[in-house]
Parts: sequence; C-alpha cells; structure tokens
Amino acid sequence: MKPVEISKDIYWLGVIDWNIRDFHGYSTYQGSTYNSFLIMDEKIALIDTVKKEFADELIASISQLVDPKKIDYVISNHTEMDHTGGLPRVMHRIGEDKPIYCSKMGQKNLSKHFRQKWNYQPVENGGELSLGKRTLTFMETRMLHWPDNMFTYVNEDKILFSSDGFGQHYAGVERFDDEVGEAIMPHAKKYFANILLLYAPLILKLVDKVKEMGLAIDMICPDHGIIWRKDPEKIINSYVEWSLQKPRRKAVVIFDTMWHSTEKMAETIVASLAEEGVDARPMNLRNCHRSDIITEVVDAGAIVMGSPTINNGLFPTVSDFLTYMKGLKPLNKVAAAFGSYGWSGEAVKLINSEFEQMKFDIIDPGVRINYVPDDKGIDACYELGKKIAKALPEK
Repeated sequence: MKPVEISKDIYWLGVIDWNIRDFHGYSTYQGSTYNSFLIMDEKIALIDTVKKEFADELIASISQLVDPKKIDYVISNHTEMDHTGGLPRVMHRIGEDKPIYCSKMGQKNLSKHFRQKWNYQPVENGGELSLGKRTLTFMETRMLHWPDNMFTYVNEDKILFSSDGFGQHYAGVERFDDEVGEAIMPHAKKYFANILLLYAPLILKLVDKVKEMGLAIDMICPDHGIIWRKDPEKIINSYVEWSLQKPRRKAVVIFDTMWHSTEKMAETIVASLAEEGVDARPMNLRNCHRSDIITEVVDAGAIVMGSPTINNGLFPTVSDFLTYMKGLKPLNKVAAAFGSYGWSGEAVKLINSEFEQMKFDIIDPGVRINYVPDDKGIDACYELGKKIAKALPEK
C-alpha cells in the first residue's frame, strides 16, 4: 500500500486484510486492517507493526518514505500477534539494537513471544520520549484489552495512537471516518461488543481520567480500521454510552430449535413483545453469528434464551453462546428462558443457572413445553412476552 500522510510528517503504513473472516471467534465479514504508523522527525519512530504474513508489505511501505535502517525507535502499544507478528522481520531490517518502547508487561509478553534479546525500553505511565520537534507521552491502559496495552499521544499534533481502543474490523480503501460516514459505526459497535465490553468499567475510568487531564484530541488512530479525524469525540462518546449499558426497551430473543417447537415459542414471544412496543430481535443461533448477537446484546434491556433439551442438557449452540456471553459480562439485563423438551426438560433450568451466574434479573421461572406447543403453550409464551415488556423501561 502507498503510505498516507495523516498529519504533517506522520504517515499511515498499514495493510488491508481483505480475506480474513474469523478473528478468534469473531466474524469479520468485511475483513480488517492492521495499522502501523511512522512519525518523521529529528528521530524517526515506528508505532506498531502488522500481522506476520504482511511484514514484507509493511517494510515496502516504509521504504517508500525512508530507508528502514534510519528508523530510530519502535513503539509497541500492544503485543498481540496481529500487531507484533511482523516485528522480528522489521527488527531484522531496521537493526536488532534499535530501542523498543513498550509497557513493562509489554516487555514480558514480547520476550515470551519471540525469545529475542532486543533493546527493550519499558516505560512508565506518563513517561515521555522526545523525537525533536515532537514529544510522545505514554498512557498505560492495562486490560484494554490485555495487561500490556498502552496509548501513545503526540502532544504537538494532538494525535492519540490508541492501540485496540476505538478500532473496527473493517477492510476498505477509505482511511478516515469522514470518508465512510455513519456506515462505520456498526463496525465500531461490534468491535466494542466483542473485544472491550468486558472492560467497560475501565473504559469509563479512562475517559474520566483523560477529561481530568484536559487532554485535547484532534485525531484517534486505532490499530484496526479507519482513523477518527473529523469527529473523534463521536467515538469517545459512543464508547461511554456503550460502556454504561443503559437498558433500552429492547429484547434479544436468542434460540435454536430441533423440530421447530422452540422456534414457534420464540416467534410467539417476539410477536408479544412487539405488540407492547418493544424492539424485539429474534436471533436464531443456527443463522446468526455469536459476535453479531453480542452486538445486539450491548444495549438490550432483556435477554430471552430458548433451547430444546438434548441428552438432558442444552442444545450445543445455546451452550456455546452462553459461554461466550458470560465471558463478556454484559450488565443491566432482565432475563427469561424457554424451550421444548421430550421427556426430561432440563434446558430452561440450565439457562437460568447461567443467567444467575451473570447476575441477570430473572423475571420468570421460564416456559417449558412438552413436544409441540398447543394453544395453552402458545398462550404461556405470549404472556411471557408481556411480562418481559412490563419489566423494560418505557421509551
């Protein structure tokens, strides 16, 4: 790719991964980018690298601007392999003795990833590095979303290099938010939901800290997706909104089915919710990817789970999703379960047990129907929908 100057003497050098469709269980149906940045000053700094497979492409991009050997510093904001896989190749080209600035945890991770005796320069929170005309400030952002994460801020240009914060899995020829418009926001929300939801309380603390510092931000450069230059405040405010997880009058009805009985129950519950003015989203686990469902869960007030009973347990797709959702720890949800069964019927009880572990407010013991729903069973599902609607906030 041709380097893109994003500010005076600061360049995007990333690569576009058009073909990736799965990112450790997250569906990336529009690919992704791995963003690397070069700051040209009296000293030259490379911020983050790329996935291993794209290392030569990154080096080729650097070479369009400067001889790679003239790079003075490498800054590693995050050690996950999509941002450091290309580091050995890069270090080989620029010089193994060049300093690598990273967090203390970053040094530990990089040492274990690559087993190389590189010139690590672990930094403190608030530490600075002068490049000449510019000064970089390092901000520790532990657990957003790894223990090693940090941000790098260019004081003079008011640019924040935000690692995995504020990113999106989106492959496109566009580099900036104003080139994509509102179409980028669903990608940003999905990224938040599947990568950062677990750390929502930390995000709120970080935003408060930045506000207290009076830090001006004119541009945010994440390690995935587009750069926020037109309205960086928009993505910051969206992160605050998503992190607060204020429940909307919205219910996500998540289910799978064997012989369509649980599906009929789900359809009745959705219809009942809709009649009560609830934004009801039916999501069949056979057709909807877990990462898309979690994106809907973020601002939902109610989670309604349906499963048939199989081998005295949950249907496999339901169990998979509950495990995935439990790991992301969504907050402020009311919940209810439903399902059909043949002769034992444990699924509803097992779902409720998972809801209890997630500290959801279970508003009903759940609806269990033996085999195929009759009129009485359909009525029970209809009433469950009304009960859920009553528990949700008014518009």
